[in-house]
Amino acid sequence: MPLVLYNTLTRKLEEFTPLVEGAASMYTCGPTVYNFFHIGNARSFVMSDVIRRYLEYRGYDVNFVMNITDVDDRIIKQAIDEGIDASAVAGKYTDAFLEDIARLGIRPATANPRATDNIEGIVSHIERLIAAGAAYTVEGDVYFRVSAFPAYGKLSGKRLEDLQAGARVDADSRKEQPGDFALWKTAKPGEPSWPSPWGAGRPGWHIECSVMSQKYLGDSFDIHAGGNDLIFPHHENEIAQSEALTHTPLARTWLHFGFLNIDNEKMSKSLGNFFTARDILSMYSAETLRFFYLQTHYRSPLNFSDDGLDAAAKGLQKLQGLYDQLLTAPDGEGIFDVGPWEQRFIAAVDQDMNTPAGFGVLFECARDANGLLRSDVGMTANAKAALRDFLRRSALGVFGVLHETETARADSSQIGALMDLLIAVRAKARADKQWGLSDFIRDGLKDIGLALEDGKAGTTWKRADNA
Repeated sequence: MPLVLYNTLTRKLEEFTPLVEGAASMYTCGPTVYNFFHIGNARSFVMSDVIRRYLEYRGYDVNFVMNITDVDDRIIKQAIDEGIDASAVAGKYTDAFLEDIARLGIRPATANPRATDNIEGIVSHIERLIAAGAAYTVEGDVYFRVSAFPAYGKLSGKRLEDLQAGARVDADSRKEQPGDFALWKTAKPGEPSWPSPWGAGRPGWHIECSVMSQKYLGDSFDIHAGGNDLIFPHHENEIAQSEALTHTPLARTWLHFGFLNIDNEKMSKSLGNFFTARDILSMYSAETLRFFYLQTHYRSPLNFSDDGLDAAAKGLQKLQGLYDQLLTAPDGEGIFDVGPWEQRFIAAVDQDMNTPAGFGVLFECARDANGLLRSDVGMTANAKAALRDFLRRSALGVFGVLHETETARADSSQIGALMDLLIAVRAKARADKQWGLSDFIRDGLKDIGLALEDGKAGTTWKRADNA
């Protein structure tokens, strides 16, 4: 079955058919670097990363671009609050962003363009909009003329007449219409600015993404992603200011991620329930946080709670335990065909990136595999290697929720030999009726996560967290 994605623009599921066969071009809105990014942003960044990883897993060569907005009103305000230059604020939190997404296991983008490195292109784009009659100047500011783009509102479903009545936009008597939005802002004293034909100033937020996405991906590309909160006005304005010039779709598919609440309440600093990704990563592993996000479909709202994170950490132990044990379990004779499981995994995730269903397949697979590993038959070396490779490519490669432990990196033959020796010592202690020593070995191994099982065929061992 083909990969299908829900397109916000058309409001329906569509088969993913890239512009270039075998390749995929994807743009996702990155941070405005005025502070550490919060856990709602982190969900969007992780989900974008997983979509990119899954496209690669399905064989596409992915050009993945995530911008960095490093000039903005919020950056200027933060600079005033901290008593430092705006560029210093942007630099400080850009470094923090790159550090934190690396901690989250988010793979480096093909490009992370910054707004301040693209001022020349932004000015050029605005000049062309003015020449085309889609923008106008007012006292050094430049506004996009929404009435010049009849399709305005096609992404969000908002009607132009509602916007013209002033719905959800700030009143500005200098505008031709209330819905017109800023492309260029005249610099105020002490603010960062760049020269332009309209005087010193800086770009508006929306124009930055249009220019950077088209610079790296072309006038039209496959996927544009971001949080639900960006549908309007940001993404709507991107479409207008881009397509008013190119007359071709900016992105063929628009993906949007659901909102995140904290204990069933909207996250807000005033409510004291505002958490940065850096806060949470000091308490939980990146794998746990990613697993927590991916247990809910990307378009659905997600409720963030300590109980949910604790449950995610516990559930993830089962997959991690199996992944580790496949390196250390003794060879057996049981056959485990991983092929059907991989096909089920693909069929699940292909349905609009249904990561919860994908995890359902992985946990069913783990249950059956554990049963075979614990049996007297065991699993052949080839079957263990094939299953571990599947988990490496899916749970680790696509979802990013597994890690290579120190035990897994060690020589599995040495681990097996050591366990065989301990089992033999315990067997001799039992034969000599040294029950204290026998129990000491069993309990000591259990304390470090290894369980001994006595059966008719002798004693076997497994990881205790894999039960």
